[in-house]
Amino acid sequence: MFSPSSLTEEQIQAIRDWAAAGSQIAEIQKKLNEEYEISITYMDARFLVLDLEVEILTEEEEPEPEEEEPEKIPTGDVHVTVDTIVRAGAAISGSVEFSDGEKALWSIDSMGRLSLDADEAGYRPTEEDLQLFQDKLREHLQGIS
Repeated sequence: MFSPSSLTEEQIQAIRDWAAAGSQIAEIQKKLNEEYEISITYMDARFLVLDLEVEILTEEEEPEPEEEEPEKIPTGDVHVTVDTIVRAGAAISGSVEFSDGEKALWSIDSMGRLSLDADEAGYRPTEEDLQLFQDKLREHLQGIS
C-alpha cells in the first residue's frame, strides 16, 4: 500500500491542484506516473486522495431535458362513473375524466355537497366541462333512483 508520507509537499500540492482543476482519481493516478514516476494502483490513488483529504469534484450531470407534456386538447366529452363501493365519508362517489384527459375523483356527502379531487394539484376544469360533468352526473343519479 502506498503511503502519503512518501510524497513531497510539491507532489501533494500537485495532487490538490489536479483535483481542483477537475481531474478524477484515474487521471491523478496517471499524472503521478507521468510527472513523478510514481506508479500506484487505482485503489492506492483513491486511498491517497482520501488520506490527503483532497476533494474530487464530481462531473456535474446535465439535467435531462424535461419532456414537454403534449398539449391537452379538449375532446368535448366528459366521462363519469359511479363507484359500486362508496368511499368513506361520502353518500355517493365516483370518478370523472374531463375532455382534456384530466381525471378526478368526485363525491357527494350526506349534506349534498359535491367535491372534486383532481389527480393534478390545482387543476380546474373548464366551465363547459363542469357543466357537462354536472349534467352526466345528474343522469347517472337519476338512473340509480
